[in-house]
Amino acid sequence: MKFEHLLSVVNGFERFQMMIIIISFIGRFTLPCHFLLNNFIAAVPSHHCDLSALDDGNIFGNLTQEQRLTVSIPVQEDGTPSSCKMFPEPQLQLLSNSNDRGLVTVPCQNGWVYDNSTFKSTLATEWDLVCDQKGQNKVTTTIFFIGVMFGAMTFGSLSDRFGRKPMLLVSYISGMLFGFASAFSTSFIMFAVLRFFTGFGITGIVIVSSVLSVEWVDIEHRKLVGVIDSLSWTFGYCMIPAIAYYVTDWRQLTIAVTSPLALAILTWRWIPESARWLIANGRFEKANFYLQQCAQMNQKEEFGSKITPETLSSIIVTERKDRTHSYLDLVRTPKMRRLALLTGIVWYGVASTFYGISFNITGFGLNIYLTQFVYGAIELPAKLSAYYLLDKVGRRNTEVGSLLGAGICLAINIFIPRDMSVLRTVVAVLGKGCSATSFTTVVLYSSELFPTVVRQNGMGYNSSMGRLGVSLAPLILLLDEVWRDLPQVLLCSIALLASLVARMLPETRDRCLPETIQDVEDGQTGYDIDSDSLCDKDT
Repeated sequence: MKFEHLLSVVNGFERFQMMIIIISFIGRFTLPCHFLLNNFIAAVPSHHCDLSALDDGNIFGNLTQEQRLTVSIPVQEDGTPSSCKMFPEPQLQLLSNSNDRGLVTVPCQNGWVYDNSTFKSTLATEWDLVCDQKGQNKVTTTIFFIGVMFGAMTFGSLSDRFGRKPMLLVSYISGMLFGFASAFSTSFIMFAVLRFFTGFGITGIVIVSSVLSVEWVDIEHRKLVGVIDSLSWTFGYCMIPAIAYYVTDWRQLTIAVTSPLALAILTWRWIPESARWLIANGRFEKANFYLQQCAQMNQKEEFGSKITPETLSSIIVTERKDRTHSYLDLVRTPKMRRLALLTGIVWYGVASTFYGISFNITGFGLNIYLTQFVYGAIELPAKLSAYYLLDKVGRRNTEVGSLLGAGICLAINIFIPRDMSVLRTVVAVLGKGCSATSFTTVVLYSSELFPTVVRQNGMGYNSSMGRLGVSLAPLILLLDEVWRDLPQVLLCSIALLASLVARMLPETRDRCLPETIQDVEDGQTGYDIDSDSLCDKDT
């Protein structure tokens, strides 16, 4: 007997499943906010050298602020004052002659003065992470996502060993504690370390809650749950610019986006453990407890009473209940090895493309808040289209097509002149929409490909591959100093390669979740569901 039989008895998508989705939404909201937090807390406002040391003996006299900048700060090629250079002494002759060529300049001697009209404070203004130190400012994003990468591997393994529910609580608590602690950092090194552990902690939320939701719903509603879960990211992407607009201090903003985890911890007690996981690990009494809860909440008590621990013991009889699974199980057998390789490449490509576009929020010619909001808003129609496409054309074709669309948009923007900002904006938004569709699809798709006994390990591995792509995305964007279009070329190539690899994965539309590794090796994910068989090959 398959687990799908049980879900058909107790109703695979009703109040019980909706409760799981709503509670998970609370905790998941903070993830996109933290993932894009550095776009705001690491922003670099306009700045110039501090000129107070040059005003020795009131040499500036009655000069206006503009005149003081003229005689103290050299002009760049675009006509704006330099952010990192100054004259060693005031050049009063520049008041009548604006040509400063040949004049000696030196790096800023006494720090910088920042424009606080947009941001009250950022990492850059707090620790002067500008000019020669600007690399440290940008690397904070990479440090955070390296923490996310290691956290994904850790929580994926631990939740397969100790269960979904307890590891979800660990992720909530650790993410909140490290998130709050980072807001009180007294040095850049302290902040970087705490951001690493914040990323490490909160990543368990997405990989555990995504799998938990999928494991409690029937086949017909898996794609709906996948899309609904992804909408929590869209909501977060749209809300973070609004929050950042009103909270302009980086410490307060960090606290603001971490706070929802406190509510998530309070609601955690109502989250059920995965009955699939409990059955796979031989804990039939506990699995029966949650299935009875599900039947009662879904008003199917008369059918739920037919489920007993004895009937549950007939599920997944081909796998040893006392065996502990690990990441090694992803590569021990041929088909699992191939599956891990292909899904890892796709996840890397999806994440690298998605965040490569998301981190580039200065290319619209709009302000930072509006740009981020537009990037978030385009995800709503993109994910609604995914809901339609996942059933009409299947998981595989949706993944392939969306990655191909993102790659084409990135390629088109390489050839559009920079002065055609409106057209470039439209193409960039379309590319962001395609990448959002690909991300929505890959989370659901990969959770359906891996068997229950190693599903969290598989998702943890895939998530870590995705976070590797995210951590490298900011570094890819820095390559515009080598060649202006090099980041676009690389991101386009990654998206197209991932599209080709996704074409090699099996389809999972209307097919059972594999329960054991042997199911994958035997190709049992390839059996179509019908009203009689419920995915069982022999019936």
